[in-house]
Amino acid sequence: MPSPDFWGVDMQRRAFITFFAGAAIARPLMARAQQTERPRRIGVLMLYPENDPQGQLRATAFRRELEKFGWTVGGNLQINYHWGTGDANWVRSATAQVLRQAPDVMLANGDPAAKAAQESTQTVPIIFIAGDPVGDGLAQSLAHPGGNLTGFAVMEPSLGAKLLTILKQVAPSVARVAILVNPDNAAHKIVSALAVAAAPGMAVEVAVVPVREPAEIEAAMTQWGRESDHGLIVLPDPKTNSHRRLIVELAARYRLPAIYALRAATDDGGLMSYGVDLPEMFRQAAIYADRILKGAKPADLPIQLPTKFEFVINLKTAKGLGLEIPSALLVTADEVIE
Repeated sequence: MPSPDFWGVDMQRRAFITFFAGAAIARPLMARAQQTERPRRIGVLMLYPENDPQGQLRATAFRRELEKFGWTVGGNLQINYHWGTGDANWVRSATAQVLRQAPDVMLANGDPAAKAAQESTQTVPIIFIAGDPVGDGLAQSLAHPGGNLTGFAVMEPSLGAKLLTILKQVAPSVARVAILVNPDNAAHKIVSALAVAAAPGMAVEVAVVPVREPAEIEAAMTQWGRESDHGLIVLPDPKTNSHRRLIVELAARYRLPAIYALRAATDDGGLMSYGVDLPEMFRQAAIYADRILKGAKPADLPIQLPTKFEFVINLKTAKGLGLEIPSALLVTADEVIE
């Protein structure tokens, strides 16, 4: 007759076999469950042409941050991009296309995209990257957005005066400055107004010049470039940013000292830029997307104001314009392009 120890060992062995037999059965079941679980979907309306490297830079920042939270594009996550620029009708059509794919979250890049998304759905959570969310009626307040939208504000009210100050430091002979704005983007109004208010103290006249399409940009800059004491400010907007190479080319042709609110223009040969780090905003948008996918409500996520700015100077362009960058500005630049 087997000893008591034998029975104890035998029972342990049977339990051991039973455990792994159960685990062997459970593994295929778990695998099948994972395979059949629907990937989460993010729809992105990106107001950039798909071949624009700056748009791709923002999309990459968004994806890489999501991957840090365990999301795998093509695995447990799908990101459906809709690229392009166009008028209000195009934006509404593109928004409808995004929503037809039944996203769990939508990312709306730019004020027109955010407004179109707000008008199209009250149920799909929306993260926007826009100018003046409260002023544009996208949210009740920064701390408590309410509804199904939250996101990130690009436009800092003091930006226009800051750009004007830097421009005058680099080109002190400038007496009149045009601020190029997209009139469909109402967020420029307070920024432009503060620049206009600051102008007399710098002995400068400021004119707000609305432009949308290349023909309007060329006509405005051709007229503005007739005088030697004129300068240019370009505020942040997907529309003007998509035409930045044309603006940079015309500024060089007419020898206009120009400062841009997005560094993409400086990378493309513009004189200098000071403004929000947009890839950083897309990275932060990914953090919000992760929280929403895990159950957070947009109404409970406060709208974030810009916190990271970058100042970039293109020395080659400055030399071509015969401008000397003050050393005090050079030491504050985040990057100097030789």
